[in-house]
Amino acid sequence: MKQLTPTKGKLLISDSSVLLDAVFSRTVLLLAEHNAKGSVGFILNKPLNLSLQDIIPEAHTNFRIFNGGPVEQDNLYFLHTIPSLIPNSIEIKDGIFWGGDYEVLFELLKNNKVSQKDIRFFLGYSGWEENQLQDEINEKAWTCVENQFTNHLLEKVPSKLWKELMIDLGDEFIIWANAPEDPVMN
Repeated sequence: MKQLTPTKGKLLISDSSVLLDAVFSRTVLLLAEHNAKGSVGFILNKPLNLSLQDIIPEAHTNFRIFNGGPVEQDNLYFLHTIPSLIPNSIEIKDGIFWGGDYEVLFELLKNNKVSQKDIRFFLGYSGWEENQLQDEINEKAWTCVENQFTNHLLEKVPSKLWKELMIDLGDEFIIWANAPEDPVMN
C-alpha cells in the first residue's frame, strides 16, 4: 500500500516506531480536518472503561466512550453516519460526519433511535500544528491510507482494526501486526 498525502477523511495507522507510546501505540485515526494550519483526528480503536451514561447520566445509554487523543480530554466529541437525524453535522468524507446538534442527539439516544454502529463518542482528540503531521509521517511514525471502509468504518471491530490494516499494508508491516503488544513478551 502506497503512503498517501494526509487529507481530511484518510486514515493514519501508527507505525512500529510508536509501539512504546502510551497514547498512539497500535492506533488508527480518522483525520477529521487537515489544512495549512494543522490537523485534527480521532483514535478509532482505543475504548475507555467509560460509557456515555457514566459522564452524561441523562443520555440513558451505555454506548462506549473512546480515547480520541491527548488534546482536550475533558471534551466530548462524536462521529456518526446519520446526518439526516442530527442537524448541523459536518461531513468529513464518504458518509462519515463530525458533530451536530447535541440536544437533538440526546433526544434520539433517549428514544433509542441511534445504534452503536451509527455513532462513536470520544473524549479528546488528536491534533497537530502546521507541518507537524507531515513531519511525523516523514519520520515513519504514521502511514496514511484511504479509508477503504467508507461509511462502514464505525462498524469495524476496534480491537482488530490496527492489525487488519497493518496486514493490508503488507511486507514488513505484517511482522509488526503479529508482534505482541508488549515487546518484552516476544
